[in-house]
Amino acid sequence: MTTQLFTTASVADASALAAAIGPGSPDYDRARASFNLAVDQHPAAIAYPSTATAVIECVRGARATGLKVAVHSGSHNAGPQGDLRDALLIRTSKMNRVTIDPGRRICRAEAGVRWGAVVDAAAEHGLSALHGSSPTVGVVGYSLGGGLSWQARKRGLQANHVTAVELVLADGTHCRVDNDHDPELLWALRGGLGNFGVVTAIEFRLFGVAEAYAGWLAWDWRHARPVLDAWAEWTRSTPDDVTTSARILQLPPLPELPEPIRGRKLVVIDGAILGDMGIAAKLLQPLRELHPELDTFAPVPMPALCRLHGDPEDPAPYHGESAMLTELSPEAVEAFVAAAGPQSESVLSVAELRQLGGALGRPVAGGVTSHFDGSYLLFALGMTFDPDMAARVTRDAGRVLRALSPWTGGRPYLNFVEQQTDVAQAFCPSSWSRLQEVRRRVDPERLFRANHMI
Repeated sequence: MTTQLFTTASVADASALAAAIGPGSPDYDRARASFNLAVDQHPAAIAYPSTATAVIECVRGARATGLKVAVHSGSHNAGPQGDLRDALLIRTSKMNRVTIDPGRRICRAEAGVRWGAVVDAAAEHGLSALHGSSPTVGVVGYSLGGGLSWQARKRGLQANHVTAVELVLADGTHCRVDNDHDPELLWALRGGLGNFGVVTAIEFRLFGVAEAYAGWLAWDWRHARPVLDAWAEWTRSTPDDVTTSARILQLPPLPELPEPIRGRKLVVIDGAILGDMGIAAKLLQPLRELHPELDTFAPVPMPALCRLHGDPEDPAPYHGESAMLTELSPEAVEAFVAAAGPQSESVLSVAELRQLGGALGRPVAGGVTSHFDGSYLLFALGMTFDPDMAARVTRDAGRVLRALSPWTGGRPYLNFVEQQTDVAQAFCPSSWSRLQEVRRRVDPERLFRANHMI
């Protein structure tokens, strides 16, 4: 089966870069900033195309001037791309149209769309999307890397619900790939990140779910050990309708935070339960028996899940580390609390464990990242407003990873890997070879600078 071609650009030389922002521009520092302000990239030029044709011109112009091509949509996880001094950075924020087909339950999102816009548009039709934990995350980057949602244990990864991708290839052609047009490239795009072209639009499935039983349970972090022991035991038998996380939080005294949690050090369980609301409440009862001081779990409309986690929505400097865990034994919980809890002297803002399993653990056909082979996902993060804080956060995040290393296993989840890494470790050997072959076919000169390079 062949790739479905749309069009070619009429401009194929350096004139496509005429409107790009260069290092001498007063707008350069603003344009080059990623969501993580600790990432210090200095691209050769920065372009803001608003159409697919403009993207074609940018790609062809970059090739004509000997530049690589990098892309930012939501600008998360930019660090692994490197410095970008030899690259044109394409920012897709002007490509922001969302179209919902309620009959087919399909969303088409242009390259710069962020999840908040999709969630709101889908809700108008009683539909929900497999969005992440922040409305400001870009749909394209999240989806190409896997996509871990509050419906994940029921539905699996967002990447495997992508039905079509429109992208500009290295030779400047604009094409659409789906199950009938270059399914091998579609397979690679479902989890292979931005290694194969500049995505101009993406289509994916929506779901007829209007509400979930969702919220927070919170205790003072002095209770971290018994709460996390109980949560770990509870997660071993919960049905696929349940997707939760457990976090040790050290929250700043910011006025925008609600009074019950402002400036607090807490252990928090949050998440969503699909299906019958009465059954959901009963499922949560073992955790409620631990008498949380804050309990917000209740039936909520699906759009509320977009901000359930309370992730920061504005750019800030931070450092994060992650790892896949094979299990969460009492010994692992003890190690986690010792590294990030009340006696640790940790400066981390969050030390988090996400519940996996369910549909996330079952391989499906059609995408390179078909499932996770771990049972929990560990994430540790802290703010890095100055060099001393950066050193302390890096130290403490590393300490959490080392403490949990006896239970580390499985392939890393690249959407949560904020540094350059051995990307081959994220895929089985046969899939890695297959990805490399697709990359050689569509980008033989390695024009594209993905955040994790194949």
